[in-house]
Amino acid sequence: MIISTMAFACMNGIVKHLMHINAFQIVFFRSVSTLFFTFGFLLKNNIPLLGNNKKLLVLRGFVGVTSMALFFMSTKYLPIGTAVSLRYMAPIFAAVFAVFLLKENIKQLQWLFFTMAFIGVLVLKGFDTELSALGLLLIFISAIFSGLVYIIISKIGKGDHPVVVVNYFMVISTIVGGVFAINNWTNPVGTEWFLLFSLGVFGYFGQVYMTKAFQVAATNQVAPLKYLEVIFTVLFGVFIFSEVYTLWSLLGIALIILGLILNALYKK
Repeated sequence: MIISTMAFACMNGIVKHLMHINAFQIVFFRSVSTLFFTFGFLLKNNIPLLGNNKKLLVLRGFVGVTSMALFFMSTKYLPIGTAVSLRYMAPIFAAVFAVFLLKENIKQLQWLFFTMAFIGVLVLKGFDTELSALGLLLIFISAIFSGLVYIIISKIGKGDHPVVVVNYFMVISTIVGGVFAINNWTNPVGTEWFLLFSLGVFGYFGQVYMTKAFQVAATNQVAPLKYLEVIFTVLFGVFIFSEVYTLWSLLGIALIILGLILNALYKK
């Protein structure tokens, strides 16, 4: 999970650097470059490309690409650390989905932790008046779809190899990103080609190690470590992009992370 969070943080930093490029074009490059790893791994190890839970795998792909595209769009309006922290509201939506789709029970104390995280969002928006309303809307919808991804991966379980799950996601993302990027294509210049293709490298390691972490260990063991991505990304934003985070912004982010970590630990 630590490897995963560092990889995703690097990917987030590159996305912010390439904010002048259309979000779907970024989705396309992030996905197509990952396919070299996923197809190569599956063919080398004689793992069936189509997997077992085909319907769930396809659904995970479409839900995942929707969340990813909206997240990339939101980074054009929000500081990258803020966007990442708000996207981590996904476990709250995942918990709600779990009640209705997986028939799981949520304890009262868990709702308290979720409320703490939501208060963090209110602090973030209420005291940081420069936050874009459109950016917030995009990232919240992204978080809802991301929460649904958790449920789908849980339903898939160990029925499919983690690289099969990632491969479906990347194939569908490549198609969707490529189609929607055609009319808003920006020709990369110089090192932008390298950065665009490196998205897939970081994204691959981030996805595979995250999926593997959730498959081999209890959620309460690995989920808290996932929030290191927020810390890494905020540091990138400050030191690389000269983003400014007010005390209220940092307090809001801290409440979000604390609420979700406490929930993950309590679920044990």
